[in-house]
Amino acid sequence: MKVVSLFANIGVAEAFLEEIGFNVVVANEFVPRRAELFEKIYPKTKTISGDFSSSEIFQQVVDHSIKHNADIVMATPPCQGMSTAGQQKKDDHRNNLIIPTIKFIKLVNPKYVFIENVPQFLKTAIRYDGKKILIPDLIIEELGAKYEIQLNVVATQDYSVPQTRERAILLMTRKDVHKKWYLPDPDPKKITLEDAIGHLPPLDPFIKDVTEKELLQIFPNFYERRECALKISHWHKPPHHVKRQVIVMMHTPTGKSAFNNHKHKPIKDNGEAIKGFANTYKRQHWDRPAYTITMDNVKISSQNNVHPGKCIGKNSEGDDIYSEPRTLTLHELMRLMTLPDDWAVPPNTSDAFLRRIIGEGIPPMLVKKIFEVLKN
Repeated sequence: MKVVSLFANIGVAEAFLEEIGFNVVVANEFVPRRAELFEKIYPKTKTISGDFSSSEIFQQVVDHSIKHNADIVMATPPCQGMSTAGQQKKDDHRNNLIIPTIKFIKLVNPKYVFIENVPQFLKTAIRYDGKKILIPDLIIEELGAKYEIQLNVVATQDYSVPQTRERAILLMTRKDVHKKWYLPDPDPKKITLEDAIGHLPPLDPFIKDVTEKELLQIFPNFYERRECALKISHWHKPPHHVKRQVIVMMHTPTGKSAFNNHKHKPIKDNGEAIKGFANTYKRQHWDRPAYTITMDNVKISSQNNVHPGKCIGKNSEGDDIYSEPRTLTLHELMRLMTLPDDWAVPPNTSDAFLRRIIGEGIPPMLVKKIFEVLKN
C-alpha cells in the first residue's frame, strides 16, 4: 500500500514501514534541513520541502499523491502549540495545520488516514469559519460522512516500546472499504530499560572541565570503554558533562534524584546549593520502561535523563558509588525510541540535531504495530 507522509520531519515514524510492506511515495516537511535528511534516509520517496499551508506546496503534494494513487495519508502535525512540555499557546498557528490536512484528505480521497499528536490535540479548539471548534469535532464534521473515525489515546509502553509516552491516534477508514482500521491489542509484556539497553557494556562520561589526568583519575577505563562503545555504534558516544554534576550522580542510586541524597546534593559552579524538582538530576529505573524522552535529553539537570547505573562499590568514606553518571547516549535513546540499529541516518548528522528530533518523534514500533493491522 502507498503512503503519503505529511509533516514528516526526518522520518522517525516511517522507520519500519518499508520492512512490513508499505511504500512511502510522497513526504512533505516544512524545515529544509529536516527535509534534506529525510531524503537521504529515504531516497526512494519523493520529498517535497516547504510550507504545507501554502497553496503552491499544498498542490504539489496533492498532485504527487494522486499520481501515485496513495492509499494512506499519515499526518503528524507539529504539537508544540498543544504539548504540556511547551507553552500551549491557544492561538499557535501550528494548531491550525489540521485545516489544510482535512482539505488534503478530501482531495486525495485515501482509503485510510492516520493522524498522530499529543493527547491535548483532542481537547484543543481552533478558529474555523469564524467559530471556535474542537479539533476532533472539526474532523468529524468535515470527514465523518465519508470516513469511520476512531479517536484514541494510547500509551506507547503498551506496544513493545520501552518508553512511557502518551499519544493521540486517529484512525480513519473510508466507508466503502471493507477492511476497517483499528488499534491492535496491547502487548501483555512491558519492555523495560534493562531489556532495551541492559546488555551494553559500561560507558563513562567525558568531563569537560578537568584535565585529562584528572579525568583518568576518576574514570581509569574511560578511553577503553569509549573505544568499545564506538564499535557498537557511531552514535554510542560518551556524553559531555561538568565535574560537579558527574560527582553528584556518582553518589545517586538507581531510580533516585540527587536532591534526595544525604550528601552530594546538586550545586552551582560557585558551590551554592541548587533548588530543583525531584524529577531532575534523576536516574532512570532498570525494571520499567524509560520515562518520556524530551527534546532536552542531553542535560543531567533536565527531567529524568540520567542512566540508571549500578552500584560498583564504596569510596574511602564508605559511600556507595554508582556507575555511568551521565545522560543516555544517542544510541541508547534510539533503542528506547525503537529506531532500528541499522537506521540509515548519515553519520555526519549533528548529534544535537538528532537528539532534538528524537525528543519530538513518535516511536516507530508503535506505528509498525498499528500498520501491521492493515497488512495482516
